[in-house]
Amino acid sequence: MADTHVPLTCQVCGKTMSPGALTPVNHLHGGVLDRLKTQLPGLQDDGFVCLDDVNLARRDYIASALSADNSELSVLEQEVARSVKENEVAARDLNSDFDNKLSVGDRIADKVAEFGGSWRFIIIFGSILLVWIVLNTTIALLRFDPPPFILLNLVLSCVAAMQAPVIMMSQNRQEAKDRLRAEQDFRTNLKAELEVRNLNTKIDELLTHQWQRLLEIQQLQTEMMEELMSHRTAREAAAAGTPDA
Repeated sequence: MADTHVPLTCQVCGKTMSPGALTPVNHLHGGVLDRLKTQLPGLQDDGFVCLDDVNLARRDYIASALSADNSELSVLEQEVARSVKENEVAARDLNSDFDNKLSVGDRIADKVAEFGGSWRFIIIFGSILLVWIVLNTTIALLRFDPPPFILLNLVLSCVAAMQAPVIMMSQNRQEAKDRLRAEQDFRTNLKAELEVRNLNTKIDELLTHQWQRLLEIQQLQTEMMEELMSHRTAREAAAAGTPDA
């Protein structure tokens, strides 16, 4: 086994560092190893590469994997690849970002749509209709719109004509918000998938380093046991060679 205290040199960046900060080339596999060999044709299988260069190769491999099926990355995929490379958070507060861009007219339309779709509007409007009909059918002096309630029909038509486009404005804005939410979910899920893939690779690397450490510890324990046994044998031999008093 190689000496774990001797500094080693990274084949990619050429820096000399401790063995714990490097990964053997023969422990790499798949697209990461292919990308390193493409960047450095003289890469030797018995050499070492630092963890920074390995992570950089992983991120480049993730970006190339996204464009495997298409000649170009979509806008969302480019943003996700950039966020993975720069360790940015893909999730964001969509509601606050969307609400900050609303104009005064948009806010009024939302309030009108909220009020027009509530039981309060139904109760108030129904009460107005009931009072209107009662006044024009029972009290002769207050009949400003006698049956068949032509003025009432005009008022209802005007209310419906004004309320419908306002509600449609609010619904169109809600659809735009839903599209942004869908894009946000896609962006988050895509980054999560890439992070899980990267995490699996890092776990494999960590297990490899742990096995190396366990083997080193086992070797040290074996050497210590052998030293103890040799000292014990020497003491027994010395005790057996000592004459009785």
